[in-house]
Parts: sequence; C-alpha cells; structure tokens
Amino acid sequence: MTDKIKEQILKIRDTGRTNMFDIVMVQRIAYELKCYELVEYLITNKGEYTHFILTGK
Repeated sequence: MTDKIKEQILKIRDTGRTNMFDIVMVQRIAYELKCYELVEYLITNKGEYTHFILTGK
C-alpha cells in the first residue's frame, strides 16, 4: 500500500460519511473526492485495505 493510498483512506475516514468497512460506499466517496487511485486499489486489495483499517499498518 502506497502512502498516497493511505492518505486517501484517511481523507475518506475524516469525512465521517460512512462506515469504513462499507467498501462500496468508500469507493463512491473516493470517486466523488477524486481519489481514483483508491477506487482502483479497492477492486483488488480488499484484504490489505481491511487489515489497514483494523490495525493502522
């Protein structure tokens, strides 16, 4: 996971608009905020994303 992806995840989290485990909604918000790298990343890296949400690593 790149630093840019981490920044985009935190940007979505900071909106407070969704449960971060609702990956489809995270993708929608990411698209609205022009975080296209995160949208693409979530298509193939859901496990790594979930690990980051749970542990911060």
